[in-house]
Order: sequence, then structure tokens, then C-alpha cells
Amino acid sequence: MAGETIAAIATAPGAGGVGIVRLSGPRSLEIARALSGREALPRQALRAVFADAAGEPIDDGLVLAFPGPHSFTGEDVAELQAHGSPVLLRRLVERCCELGARPARPGEFSERAFLNGKLDLVQAEAVADLIAASDLRAARAARRSLQGVFSQRVDTIAEHLLRLRVQVEAAIDFVDEPIETLGIGAVRAELESLRVGLGTLIEGAERGRRLRDGLHAVLLGPPNAGKSSLLNALAGEARAIVADVAGTTRDVLREAVRIDGLELELSDTAGLREGGDAIEREGMRRAHAEARRADVALLVLDACAPQAGRTELEQAAAGVPARLWILNKADLLDPVAAAGMPAAGEIRVSALTGQGLDDLHAALRRLAAGGAPESAEGEFSARARQVEGLRQTLAHAEAAAAELAVERLELAAEELRLAHVALGRITGQVDADRLLGHIFSSFCIGK
Repeated sequence: MAGETIAAIATAPGAGGVGIVRLSGPRSLEIARALSGREALPRQALRAVFADAAGEPIDDGLVLAFPGPHSFTGEDVAELQAHGSPVLLRRLVERCCELGARPARPGEFSERAFLNGKLDLVQAEAVADLIAASDLRAARAARRSLQGVFSQRVDTIAEHLLRLRVQVEAAIDFVDEPIETLGIGAVRAELESLRVGLGTLIEGAERGRRLRDGLHAVLLGPPNAGKSSLLNALAGEARAIVADVAGTTRDVLREAVRIDGLELELSDTAGLREGGDAIEREGMRRAHAEARRADVALLVLDACAPQAGRTELEQAAAGVPARLWILNKADLLDPVAAAGMPAAGEIRVSALTGQGLDDLHAALRRLAAGGAPESAEGEFSARARQVEGLRQTLAHAEAAAAELAVERLELAAEELRLAHVALGRITGQVDADRLLGHIFSSFCIGK
């Protein structure tokens, strides 16, 4: 790869006022010079006419040169800015390939930036997250990851882990000494501090994952509580069949909706109750299975009978990280009941009239932020694999603490090593090669 020059269109598909073709590699500046007939100065825009092999103009525009290592990829980079016609841009890429480049693979520019030490793996993934950000908050979080906020916190824990490994492995060489004289008590205290820090980082990373991926919410409730009507109200259109007949919903219906910039995967499920025929019981089994993979359970009850089915919902949502109690059909309450306030932690809504939906939207946004205010600083974007890497690190750190408690130093040292390896996978410092193809293949061609 190091000896190859790559070319790709770096702007979004479709026509536009301006389009960019990007080159990276040892022949980038040479190809740009051959195309434009001019020697571009570093980081200065130069007006040029881009010509084909016969000297006929393809288009006119600007050429910019970014000599390595002071470029995005760390290699020589050239950008050709032309009119945003897809036909013209494709012709420019073809001409670049005629002059010695090859078409770039998806994400290859960012991959080269990672391999050349310009970005770590977290920052490289943040590039794609920034491009895909669906609102300003997600964009800000991705930007902070790109600036290295997440990476710095991971690196701080990695340094802490390394110090602990050194202390424990040094103590192994003096196993005949009393354990108190080897400083293991201080190691235990440091390890506990590290576990607390990891827990805090996991909470922040989980918030970042929800900002990037959105929330997976499952609607649970007894038959005829209005779950399907609520899904339709949140989706803004009739996606689920609604009827007064109990058990209308038999299977899981999934719908992706966007609420004030929040991506939400909603799953409508069969009503939960005792009994039912074989098909209904299968629907209830699937509802429980859906709850086990959800980020939040929307527990829907009839506002006119708020205790009916509550126990079954408590059991179904036992393993869900977060839950919202929703009292639907508030429009049917008598005036006296409607005048009273719902209990703490409950939201009164009407899927039919839209009453209370703004409150529900706000509650979902708070859940996505992990309870932090929407203006909170310090958040960063994260991916599921990064959160899982942190969880594995914490699991090994806890196992190391257990081994230290019974003075098994060799096993504690191995658990600390495994924790260090799991953490290194997040930023790409260890075992990176197996991750690269999967991660960068999801990027844009020109990125």
C-alpha cells in the first residue's frame, strides 16, 4: 500500500456547485501537476485547467497540494476542486488512474491516516461518525472524539494499568517475601481506583454510543393499552394495525423513527397477560426476548386502569437498563382524575390526541444523554465495539482484584495483561490488523 497512489471523489454523490477529487500517495503531486500543467504550492489554492491525455480540457478549477507528513493521511495529498458534475468528477478520477493512481477503497484515506500514525483507531472511527451525525449534539460528540478526548481517557487508564502490571510482575520475583512488604496493599487500592475510573468511562462511552446509534426502545404493556397507537403517534404515520380486539399484535413490529434528532428503533410487541392461545403465547415470548436486547422499556398502561398488568411489566422489564412508565389514553380520564398529577416517574399521554407526547420526547432525549443535560460538555461519540472493549477491560480488572485478594499474583498479573490487551484494541494499539477491514469498509469512498 505504501507505494501506491489512490484517487477518489471526496464529495457527496450527486450534482453540486463544487466537487473534490482527492489523491494520496507518493505520486499525488506528480499526477496533479500532469493534470493541471502547473506546480501547486503547499496549502495554496492555484487556478488550473484539468486536461486529458490529448490536452483537451476536462474542467477548470483549483488544485491544492499537501506534502507529507503534514497532511490528513501523512502522505503527499493533492485535491482537485472542480465543478460538481458527477460526469466530470468521474472523468477526473479516470484521468488520475491513467496517470498512475488506482481507485481508493472505502475508508482507505482514513485507514492510511491510522497506519501512518496521524489518527488512532478511535479518532479514525470518529471521522465516519462526524460525517454521519444526525444532529448538532451527535456532531459535537464525534468532533470531541476526533480531537482525542475519548482516546486520552483510554490512554490514561492504559498507563495506569501498565504501572499496575509492572508492580505485580515485579512482586512475583519476590514471592518468598511477606506480601505486606511487596506493596500489594497499595496495588489493591490503585486497582480499585482504576475500576471506578473505568466505570465512569463506560457510562460516558455508553452515552456516546446512544448518540451515535440511537436508542432501542421496546413497547411493553397489557393487551389494549394502546402500544400500537403510541408507535404510530411517535412514527407520525399508521405503521401498526390498531383495533379494539385484544391480542391484535402477535409479532414484534420494528420501526425506526427520529424524534428531535434522536434516532429511535421502536419495537411494538404482543400484549402481556396470563393465558392466551398458542400464537399469542409465542408473541409474548418474543416480547420478552425483545426486552432483553433493549436499551429502554416503554411500559404502557391504560391511564384509566393504571394498576392492571403492572406486575407483569415489572417482570418483563427486569433486565432492561432503563424504563419509562407511560399512562396512555389520558383523553379518556374523567375530569377529576385528569386534574390530578401522575405519580413520579410516570408520563401521561394520549396517542389519539397527542397529549403528553412532548413530555415523552423530552424523557427519551434525557435517556439518550444518560441523564445529563442536553448542553452537557465532555461527551464524546463511541461505538458498540468500544463500549464492549471497556466492559471486557473492567471484567479482567475485577478478576485481577479477586486474585490479589487471595494473593495469587501470577493469575492477577495475567488478568491485568488481558485487561491491557482489551483496552489496546479500542485505540488500535494491539490486534489492530483484524479490525481494519471491518471498520474502514463502512467509510465513504473518498474518506
